Amino acid sequence: MTDTPPPLDPKLNARLSVMMFLQYGIWGAWLPLFFPFLTEHRGFTPAQAGNLFAIAAIGALVAPFIAGQIADRWFNTEKFLGVSHLLGAFLVWQLATVTAYEDFVLYGLLYSLLYAPTLPLTNSLAFHHLPDRDRDFSRVRVWGTVGWIAVGIGVGQWLLHTHTPAEGSEAAIRTAQVTGMADAFKVSALLGVIMGVYCFLLPKTPPQPGKEKFAPFEALREIVRDWRHNPLFWLFLIAFPVSCIHQFYFVHTAGYLGTLETDAGDTINKIFGVGGGGLMTIGQMAEILVLAVMPWIAKGLSRKALLTTGVAAYVARFGIFALFPEAWAVIPALALHGLCFGCFFFVAFLIVDEETTHDVRASAQGLFNLIVVGLGVIVGNWFAGQVAQAAQHTEVVDGVETTVMDYEALFGIPALVAVGCFVLLMVLYPKKRAPAP
Repeated sequence: MTDTPPPLDPKLNARLSVMMFLQYGIWGAWLPLFFPFLTEHRGFTPAQAGNLFAIAAIGALVAPFIAGQIADRWFNTEKFLGVSHLLGAFLVWQLATVTAYEDFVLYGLLYSLLYAPTLPLTNSLAFHHLPDRDRDFSRVRVWGTVGWIAVGIGVGQWLLHTHTPAEGSEAAIRTAQVTGMADAFKVSALLGVIMGVYCFLLPKTPPQPGKEKFAPFEALREIVRDWRHNPLFWLFLIAFPVSCIHQFYFVHTAGYLGTLETDAGDTINKIFGVGGGGLMTIGQMAEILVLAVMPWIAKGLSRKALLTTGVAAYVARFGIFALFPEAWAVIPALALHGLCFGCFFFVAFLIVDEETTHDVRASAQGLFNLIVVGLGVIVGNWFAGQVAQAAQHTEVVDGVETTVMDYEALFGIPALVAVGCFVLLMVLYPKKRAPAP
């Protein structure tokens, strides 16, 4: 008979929840608006914008080999997080003012090297202190979603009330709004400073001694051991294409929402603000509901059942975007993001933690981050940019040549990829986990 884990201490819950709120508020301030800001305000092509999204993910490639090694073997995790966020705040502020493509490349690359490693480290820090991962992690991680929603709607309201002229043509109003999107980087920087200071107040999370001095190699061996029957191996393999199509949602949905016509447009703007980023928080609201019930369904359903549910949600969401470009269908479909994230990526975090030993958890989370926030984002954004470039065509409207996006073609591609991922997951992912290392 196993001992029941002790209850989650309320003070610890609050401290970790604030950490997640700030961590994802920093990201949610600018990410949904980055593509329209780059293409409509800075004048970059969709392919160039896709490249900048990809560059912003390079930090995730080095995270497990630098940040993971530091946190697992050399340096307290909370101190590493604090320094990273303070330096990152300075860099993301610069993105509000720079105009040259080369400058975006430089600052985006430097910022990614600092911010991307903090994503898996906040997970590993939480797992280190939580008594029961299945029961407690969703209670903490859900506040990251709340942070994303609060900041996303806040930025949307700021654009509505500060950068939306009372009069003027639709083009002039849109120009003013995308110009104001520069403020999103400043909001992100301010939150970064707060997070940087706050991290030094987090529970002490010292490095752990392990079998090997270089923790990422030890974590990698656990991923590939007995690969035919190892859930980690197949999770990493299938997570790559899923993370690639995940980028179509964040890169193109805000612009897509701006093309939809609805009689409730004024009401929607009053609630969510303008720019598309606020309306996209419907997905994060649904994510809260999914994470709220996760302590029960994570114990009652198999990991495979949860993962396949998440991938099926990708199929449904992109299929609706492609085939039913109407507000009545698209806006409810935004809520499918809750299943996409909650049943796939959130469950994946649990699998990575439970399938690895305690001394390499930061490195293992970093390696998973390398796949989904590194390679997946780099390849996914390049892919999304190329598909967007091909889906564009020009039309003459009222004697003016206008660039138009074929959203059926744009979102039809990730829908088909999601179908392939669903089939792979059903066929290849083992029903039973491999023997514990």
